[in-house]
Amino acid sequence: MCGIVGYIGRREVAPLLLEGLQRLEYRGYDSAGIAVMSPKAAGLKTVKAKGRVRDLEAKVPARFKGTTGIAHTRWATHGAPSDVNAHPHLDAEGKVAVVHNGIIDNAGELRRKLEAEGVEFLSETDTEVLTHLIARSQAVKLEDKVRETVRIIEGTYGIAVLHADFPDRIVVARNGSPVVLGIGEKEMFVASDIAALVTHTRQIVTLDDGEMATLKADDFRTYTTEGTRTTAEPTTVEWEAASYDMGGHDTYMHKEIHEQAEAVDRVLRGRIDDRFSTVRLGGLNLDAREARRIRRVKILGCGTSYHAGMIGAQMIEELARIPADAEPASEFRYRNAVVDPDTLYVAVSQSGETYDVLAAVQELKRKGARVLGVVNVVGSAIAREANGGMYVHAGPEVCVVSTKCFTNTTVAFALLALHLGRTRDLSVSDGKRIIEGLRRLPGQITEILEREEEIRKLALQYAEARSMLFIGRVRGYPVAREASLKLKEVSYIHAEAYPASELKHGPLALIEPALPTVAIVPDDDLLEKNRAALEEIKARSGPIMAVAHREQEKADHTIVVPKNENELDPILMGIPLQLLAYHTALALGRDIDKPRNLAKSVTVE
Repeated sequence: MCGIVGYIGRREVAPLLLEGLQRLEYRGYDSAGIAVMSPKAAGLKTVKAKGRVRDLEAKVPARFKGTTGIAHTRWATHGAPSDVNAHPHLDAEGKVAVVHNGIIDNAGELRRKLEAEGVEFLSETDTEVLTHLIARSQAVKLEDKVRETVRIIEGTYGIAVLHADFPDRIVVARNGSPVVLGIGEKEMFVASDIAALVTHTRQIVTLDDGEMATLKADDFRTYTTEGTRTTAEPTTVEWEAASYDMGGHDTYMHKEIHEQAEAVDRVLRGRIDDRFSTVRLGGLNLDAREARRIRRVKILGCGTSYHAGMIGAQMIEELARIPADAEPASEFRYRNAVVDPDTLYVAVSQSGETYDVLAAVQELKRKGARVLGVVNVVGSAIAREANGGMYVHAGPEVCVVSTKCFTNTTVAFALLALHLGRTRDLSVSDGKRIIEGLRRLPGQITEILEREEEIRKLALQYAEARSMLFIGRVRGYPVAREASLKLKEVSYIHAEAYPASELKHGPLALIEPALPTVAIVPDDDLLEKNRAALEEIKARSGPIMAVAHREQEKADHTIVVPKNENELDPILMGIPLQLLAYHTALALGRDIDKPRNLAKSVTVE
C-alpha cells in the first residue's frame, strides 16, 4: 500500500522522482524518501522525511544530482511514521538502497538471525531486512544478490533495488504487490502504479508474481526468481497524463463525483446489442452454453467493491434468476469454502491488485473454479489471473475513497446480469426495458449532480453529528452500506448501516434526537414497509434524511432522485450520498483526498 517510483536514464532524476511520488501519494502518505546515484560519483545519496511528499521535497538539496534513483511514499505497516522508518532503507555501508511495497511475513525471524550475526538495525521496518540480506550476499551479480534474497523471504513484495557497485542498473522484483515498467527513449521507469509513468511514457510492462527485471537506460530484461528468461511485450496505456489532473476542481473526490455521467457512458459504449436486447461482453470468455450451466454466482470484493458486489448479486438474481451473493474476499479465503464447479466466481477490485481479492482468485484457480474479474486497471494482476472478465472503464481514480469506480462497477454488474438473463429466461421486452434504463443513467446522474447546492446545505446541518445511522431494505441496503462507509472514510463521523427491517430487533434503542438517520426509500414494492420504518424512528424523535423518488412526509429532509427501472435504482441512489459525505468532510476541514490511516490500493493483507 505504498508508492514506488524509479528512473534510470540521462535526465536529472530527483525532479522526476518527486513528481512521480506526488502522483502516487494516494497509495500512502505518512512518510517519503528518495535515493539517487550517478555513474560519475561514487555512492548513494538519500533524503527521507516524515509526512507528505511536500515535506520531503522541502528537504531535498538544490544540488541533489544523479541520473538514477528510486523513491517511495509510505503507508505504515511496521513501525510508526518517522524519518528513520521511511524508505529507502540502506545497509550498514550505505551501498544498497531498497524501496518496498508489501509485508515480509518472516521478517522477525530473519531480523533475529541477522542481529545474532552482528547486524545493527536502525529502523522498526520489515523492509530493512532486505537491504542487509542483499548487502551480505556473496553472489557476484546484483540480480543474483536480489534473487537469493527473495527466495528466502516469505510474504508480499514489490521492490526496487539500487547498489553503488552497479550504478548502471535498477533491479526490481514482484510477488503480490504491483510492479510496472515504463519504456522510454533511452530511459526506463519503474513504479507501483501507472499514474507515475503516464507523463513520460505510455508503453508499459507489468511484472507477474515471481518475476524480476533489470532496468538499464537503454534496455530491460525480465526473468523469474529462478533465473529463467521471460518474454515481456510492452502494452500501450489508454489513460493520459491529463486524466490525473484536478481539472479545475478543489479535490479529486469532487472531480471524480462529477465525472460519473461520462464514466457510465464509457462503460456502456459498444456493449449494447439492440437487435437481441442484450449486451456484448466478449471478454467474459463464456459462451451461451457455459452460461446456462451456471447454478450459482459468488461475488468477492473488499470495502466499496464488496458493496458493489452486493448490488450486483441482487441484479443477477432478479434478472437472471440465478442464486447469487457477495462476500468479503478477506473472509472467503480463510473459511475453506466449498468450491462448486457449477458456481461462477466474480472477483471485484478497482485497482485489480487488492491482495485479499487476488489471493482468493489464486485459491479458486488452484481448486479449478471459473473466475471472472471486474476491475478498472487494464493488465492488473486480477485481470491476468482470471479466466475472463470486464473492465469498468471508470478512468483513473486518485481520491482514496472510491466514487466513480463504484458507480461504474455497479453498471458493469447490470450488464453482466442482463447478459446472463438473456441467455436464460429474461424476455426480449425486459431486456429492452433494462437497456433503456441503462441509457437513461448518464442524464439522470447529471440531474442529481445539479442539486449539489441543496445537498451541501443539508451536509452543513448534519456535520456536527457524532454518529449517523443508514438504513435500507433489499435494494436499498447495499446503498446504505456504501453510504455509511463513504461518510466514515472521508469525514471520520461514526456511521453504521442496518437493514430497515431489523430496526425493531435492537437498533431502535439508539434512536434519539442526537442520532440522524439516512433512509434509502426507493419507489418500489417495499415503499410502504420503508415508510413504516420512518414512522418508528419519528415516533422516537429521531431526525430523518430520506433519499427517495418523491418527498417523504415523515422525513425532515428528502433528497429526491430520478426514477429508473427498479433493478437499476440503487445505482443512482448512492450518488447524492457521495456528495453528502464530501460536503460533510469539507465542512469539518478533513483532508478529503487522503483520509487518515487509509490508502488507495490495499496490496497487503
